[in-house]
Amino acid sequence: MAGVEGVEVTGPLHERYDEILTPGALGLLAALQRELGGRRKELLRARAERQERLSAGGTLDFLPETAAVRADETWRVAPPAPGLEDRRVEITGPTDRKMTINALNSGAKVWLADFEDANTPLWTNMVEGQLNLRDALDRTIDFTDPKSGKSYALKDDGELATIVVRPRGWHMEEKHVLVDGEPMSGSLFDFGLYLFHSGRRQLDKGKGPYFYLPKMESHLEARLWNDAFNLAQDALEIPRGTVRATVLIETIPAAFEMEEILYELRDHSAGLNAGRWDYLFSVIKKFRDRGAEFVLPERNAITMTAPFMRAYTELLVRTCHKRGAHAIGGMAAFIPSRRDEAVNKVALEKVRADKTRESSDGFDGSWVAHPDLVPVCREVFDSVLGDKPNQRDRLREDVKVSAADLLDVAATPGDITEAGLRGNVDVALRYLATWLDGAGAVAIHNLMEDAATAEISRSQVWQWIYNGVELKNGPKVTKELVERILDEELAGIRAELGESFNEPRYNQAVTLFKEVTLADEYSEFLTTPAYEQMP
Repeated sequence: MAGVEGVEVTGPLHERYDEILTPGALGLLAALQRELGGRRKELLRARAERQERLSAGGTLDFLPETAAVRADETWRVAPPAPGLEDRRVEITGPTDRKMTINALNSGAKVWLADFEDANTPLWTNMVEGQLNLRDALDRTIDFTDPKSGKSYALKDDGELATIVVRPRGWHMEEKHVLVDGEPMSGSLFDFGLYLFHSGRRQLDKGKGPYFYLPKMESHLEARLWNDAFNLAQDALEIPRGTVRATVLIETIPAAFEMEEILYELRDHSAGLNAGRWDYLFSVIKKFRDRGAEFVLPERNAITMTAPFMRAYTELLVRTCHKRGAHAIGGMAAFIPSRRDEAVNKVALEKVRADKTRESSDGFDGSWVAHPDLVPVCREVFDSVLGDKPNQRDRLREDVKVSAADLLDVAATPGDITEAGLRGNVDVALRYLATWLDGAGAVAIHNLMEDAATAEISRSQVWQWIYNGVELKNGPKVTKELVERILDEELAGIRAELGESFNEPRYNQAVTLFKEVTLADEYSEFLTTPAYEQMP
């Protein structure tokens, strides 16, 4: 593989990696990193400074310095790009070969090809995922399951889902590519490689290079993405505005800057998404040390009808439609079962209720995590949209949301029980073991768990310890109690899995769990120390 000055690839180079890590692609990555890497670090420092203010008793509010942007009634985002007009059902999942084929064949309008929360950032996953996307666009992709012998291929008839890639968040690095001696941004690595190799392929198919942008906390972070889009489009001689991006509003600071985020990306905007699970994680994280006012009930007791969640989602729809953008709903965690009809019935009922609420609120489409859920989501949105591609004309002018509404966490009904604590420990352990083994999305107890839901689980445990929460009809949550429950839950998992229990991997998961729940200092993301343990 030919080199690029100042760029060092330290990851192993397996078969066909030279097709992705080309001199041209690495040159684009270097240009992006050199131009934008310093600003990225400044914005991450700004996050830390805001956290210090919140921990010291500060609050969040709509920004006075951007009031003119919110007050200006004239601006709109760019019209929907080809392949993004109708987004009534979107499927999410990692970019492994089998999922790539199944997602594109699923009947969904959009596939969120995930390099982030549903993916583990193993070097092989990051490079081979890019290969899989390119092969899919070239229609040369196939897969045979080594266990079942079942073969998978793209269908010849019918429209395939539009690919929308989710790169890693600004906080993640790609340690296997050094630019001038430093690890480069994982966000820019994922974005740059996809645009370089698949951007023109998408254009040749009448669509374009589209992205989902995660974990942002401010409009200035959106501005950084916009600058990355312009730099890369200019370098590849692609017209500005070709790239389109949907921003996941999945942090509570971003909820106060939705209009500003759309404004910064207005020429490249494809709307906003209600990333509910990361949003809950963000609420816990940002106010983790502020006492009972910001302590949520146990994870499974929190629903989308909680007042602060209603305020967030309704404001998102109002904001998007006011500016001509799509509003996309979140993912219900329930997944169907092809083996247990009772489980399947419950999952379908829960998903139907969730999508009914979203479509009634004005969302233009929503997410599912499994192909078997595409029909129910499509059916619900069909009943509201009919032949219309979306309901962006439904302005929701009735929605009035204040800063106090977004922060009204204390009004959330529900308890904190020993069962809830045990559930958090169990899910976090199982997920971490799976994540460290290379898979970022896994079904646990009939729910789809990814990094966001695992973050909720471990963050609640940390918050309950820090704030001395008392369990309903039980003791106070302490480090000692959590360690005892950890041992008991681990023993239960060992007994359940029997010979398939991976002792070294679970030992690694236990060590990591203790690091992110029992330490006095809170870890901003569990994936950061976990990534350090990966080869």
